[in-house]
Amino acid sequence: MPDKHLSRAFDASLDALSTHLLEMGGLVEMQIERCLRLLDAYDPALALEIRAGERLLNSREIEIDDEIQHVIVRRQPAACDLRLLMAMSKCVTNLERMGDEARKICIRMRRISESGETASFHVVELKKCGEMAHAILHRVLDAFARMDTIDAARIVRDDKAIDAVLRSFSRSLAVQMHAAPGSIPVALEYLFIAKALERIGDHAKNIAEFLVFVVKGRDVRHISLDELEREALAN
Repeated sequence: MPDKHLSRAFDASLDALSTHLLEMGGLVEMQIERCLRLLDAYDPALALEIRAGERLLNSREIEIDDEIQHVIVRRQPAACDLRLLMAMSKCVTNLERMGDEARKICIRMRRISESGETASFHVVELKKCGEMAHAILHRVLDAFARMDTIDAARIVRDDKAIDAVLRSFSRSLAVQMHAAPGSIPVALEYLFIAKALERIGDHAKNIAEFLVFVVKGRDVRHISLDELEREALAN
């Protein structure tokens, strides 16, 4: 009976940690949604929400990492559970860094708004990238909740699509800067926003890779995409 009690307590701790991680992911999704709205029109009130959201994410990162450390110390988990706890800690770090990128987008959009040059730029591709990054974050959180390695592998592949759209956007900005040198300062701000969106996608991809590590027991961060997909599909 004592062993069963300890096991139930440990499972409850893991469930609580998973819930807190997914809740943090939901906060990041909100941050990205706010950034997408800023791409349409800069709103100081929305910018304040993004800054407040970043502070909240910072505190959540510390709280969840503390929880993870306490579980490790109290429970001394074995291989599979230890992998899960390690992956959770890395996932939390990636979520917090997504929040950092959202703050950077907010700062860049404020500068663009102050320049008064927003009307001369077409940011359809940039918004598409933001929507794609938001979508794969949502999917990877869902995959993590279900421990779905197959969808995790698809997410890693889909992150490449974001990179392709951003390359197209960067080329169009380069053409505009060449044609109108006066647009260079604002164009560079948009390039930094594009890079921030790319990094958000990269962090979502990282979480997908950690999910495969949890389930399969193999670190897949530096292998080819084809090999990762084979690992995700393997029994």
